[in-house]
Amino acid sequence: MRLSGKSALITGAARGIGLEFAKAYIAEGAKVAIADINLPTAEAAASTIGATALPLDVTDQRSIDACVLGAEAALGGIDILINNAALFEADEIVDITRASYDKLFAVNVGGTLFMMQAVARSMIARGKGGKIINMASQAGRRGEALVGVYCATKAAVISLTQSAGLNLIRHGINVNAIAPGVVDGDHWDGVDAHFARLEGLAPGEKKRQVGATVPFGRMGTAADLTGMAIFLATSEADYIVAQTYNVDGGNWMS
Repeated sequence: MRLSGKSALITGAARGIGLEFAKAYIAEGAKVAIADINLPTAEAAASTIGATALPLDVTDQRSIDACVLGAEAALGGIDILINNAALFEADEIVDITRASYDKLFAVNVGGTLFMMQAVARSMIARGKGGKIINMASQAGRRGEALVGVYCATKAAVISLTQSAGLNLIRHGINVNAIAPGVVDGDHWDGVDAHFARLEGLAPGEKKRQVGATVPFGRMGTAADLTGMAIFLATSEADYIVAQTYNVDGGNWMS
């Protein structure tokens, strides 16, 4: 019960990694609100795990503000934020559209920044500090030939984590990030489909290829990320500021 008495708001948590975080936090004693643009799916998930579901479009400031107010009311305040909502698209550099660029930056970077801002304001007003965990990626550590915009957004998340961490620690708010590697599940099913189109691969072949290259010997799972997400939310991580932790089976060393 390492998170007993704590309350957490997790974005993009109707399914996948965000939902796994919610389950792990509840098991550790936290009260949890899961926020997602797909409210019916979030409500169905929340009802099965004992969480609160909230609507959230991270590209809409009014939606962000309403979500934070809803989480404050439902949880009695926000101690922890996990910025998990994100989108993925892939294409050749010469084929990237401005619409795709705008969409990915609006969700992955703008969504992270303005959710972090709104929750930080709430935490500062409450006066109890807090923990903010942003979801970066190994894609933010390097360029990838077909994933230019997504890589750029995740590099921006790492940079925002550093700047926000340095700025907010004076209020007792720790900002850190997790950089997963290749994580099997709904997200990577979509990634696999992009690579099947761009590289002429059979469905599932890209997943097989990338899984075979992970030093650990397999793709990650959402459950592989929960230990770091719990640790960064506890008092054990109070002296950790502005860091991004790779949880990727050894794919990237930094």
